[in-house]
Amino acid sequence: MISIIIGNKGSGKTKHLVELVNHAAEVTDGHVVCVEKTPALTYDIKSSVRLIDTDHFSVSGFDSFYGFLCGVCAGDHDITDFFIDATFRICGRDYDKLADFLKQVDDLSKLTDTKFTFTISTDKENLPERIFNYCEAL
Repeated sequence: MISIIIGNKGSGKTKHLVELVNHAAEVTDGHVVCVEKTPALTYDIKSSVRLIDTDHFSVSGFDSFYGFLCGVCAGDHDITDFFIDATFRICGRDYDKLADFLKQVDDLSKLTDTKFTFTISTDKENLPERIFNYCEAL
């Protein structure tokens, strides 16, 4: 399952994401992972959550990020929830590539039985309609 938190800069996406991360950490029987571009959420999320910054691993672009997510899933079969902040800052602002990427992640989600939640900095009407065939808007 994929969920997306949509809104422009300053609309509270990251705050909402942090609430979801901390709630998941309280209720899951598995592992929770939070991915961000730079280490900014260190003091906001529970210490039981695996926090990864993509800059540390030189991840950029949709293909690179998808491979990175696959690698993390392959290395830990107990992950129940992935939370990703600032998707466009990690991958670039290309709406069609975003749609293709999210379809790949949807397939990964089904394969690994892992929930993914992304923050997307834009207005909902800017996103390709096909995204909502496999993504739930929060």
